[in-house]
Amino acid sequence: MKDILVLYYSLHGSVKQLAQHLAHGVESVPGMRARVRTVPKLMTERDTPARQVPEEGAPFASHADMQECVALALGSPTRFGNMAAAMKHFLDGTSGLWLNGDLVDKPACVFTSTASLHGGQESTLLSMMLPLLHHGMIVVGLPYANPELNQTRSGGTPYGASHWAGPDGREPITEAERKLAFALGKRLAETASLLNVAQRRSAHPSPSGEEAGGLPS
Repeated sequence: MKDILVLYYSLHGSVKQLAQHLAHGVESVPGMRARVRTVPKLMTERDTPARQVPEEGAPFASHADMQECVALALGSPTRFGNMAAAMKHFLDGTSGLWLNGDLVDKPACVFTSTASLHGGQESTLLSMMLPLLHHGMIVVGLPYANPELNQTRSGGTPYGASHWAGPDGREPITEAERKLAFALGKRLAETASLLNVAQRRSAHPSPSGEEAGGLPS
């Protein structure tokens, strides 16, 4: 089994729900398993100290999770058209992975949730792609071969899965949003599987021609 890291930050639960649907898509691909992780909320000097271990739900992510997994799905709510500070803080601490090239050629995707329908879904997704591209990752999105992209009146973009949570954050995940999150997880896992096979073949080429003792063609 190969692990795919589904890494998210969720304050009110919407991004967490998307992560779960995306993880189901990952695990629909044979040989692939979702490793679901989150990041801690950033605390100010006025706040109580942050917990080192979450009380419930997914464990906090480590750099080892990123090293060990063959792909990454990254999710965050939008903050003024950008990713949340907690996720940005975690990514800002990955310079050691960048120096070692630990994430080069691994596929990645992004997903988000917003309170307003035009509250920065696409700009947030694009902002999350930037550090992944700097790490040398291969970013995959959602093609319009997924009919829900043309049918949805809530979340859903070609840049990644998304959800419109409403002003009070209580709008449920729609069927179109669920299908798109599942499709994105499945596409990420299929891409990781194909890349893994290609990398193995490159590392261990089959003997042919003169190498196999035959004559050149």
